[in-house]
Amino acid sequence: MDLWKYYGITHAEHVVCNPTSIERLDEVIELLELAPGAVAWEGGSGKGEFLIRLVERYGVHGTGIDISPYEVPVARERAAARVPEADLRFIEADAATQPAASDSVDLAICLGASWIWGGYRGTLAELRRIARPGGLIVVGEPYWIHEPDPAYLASSGMTADLCSTMDGNLAIAREERLTPLYLQPSRLEDWDRYQFLQLRAAERYAASHRGDPDVAELLERARKESDEYLRWGRDTLGWGIYLFRRPA
Repeated sequence: MDLWKYYGITHAEHVVCNPTSIERLDEVIELLELAPGAVAWEGGSGKGEFLIRLVERYGVHGTGIDISPYEVPVARERAAARVPEADLRFIEADAATQPAASDSVDLAICLGASWIWGGYRGTLAELRRIARPGGLIVVGEPYWIHEPDPAYLASSGMTADLCSTMDGNLAIAREERLTPLYLQPSRLEDWDRYQFLQLRAAERYAASHRGDPDVAELLERARKESDEYLRWGRDTLGWGIYLFRRPA
């Protein structure tokens, strides 16, 4: 089954394709205190909700890049409906192949897509490069709450080096010459909603698309991930939104 089709189906009912809520997202947005006309850039922009809300709150100029042919049309439709006059564009591409110019944006963003630049450290380095001196960086990244059970890694296909701990993520940011300003760990209810909306979406899709040859694989994977989450992931894998400043 095509990876982006899988994510497109399982995240169809998510406003934000991460384990957070709109209220928590707005909290982070309020802390940014951007000037009108600030420039924002997001790699892995998904449905575009973060950038659209930045436009609604601050009137930013924005660019979002996402590789998914399922999510970019949603982002464009939402932007057209809510901020039709905004200087905001969404590009369907691998963000690694569409780099912004160095020192060119007031806010650089990557929420839950650090695989684009080979992981968390590479993502911080890239976002630091494109942020202006004194600019802001927002990153959403997982972390281990405690050492993962080997059975969890074996079942999920993850590896122990997938991510660091919460404080390890902050230490890496300092090593990349960024100043931590804020950290918002996801709550269990955020994770639960994120996980089980995926299962619900998969089951609903399967019930209404019985002729789709991908349905069996879709259900097998979605049910397996739900079981892994309940057995191991719920108290093992965290996720947080980190706010950094690039020193002037």
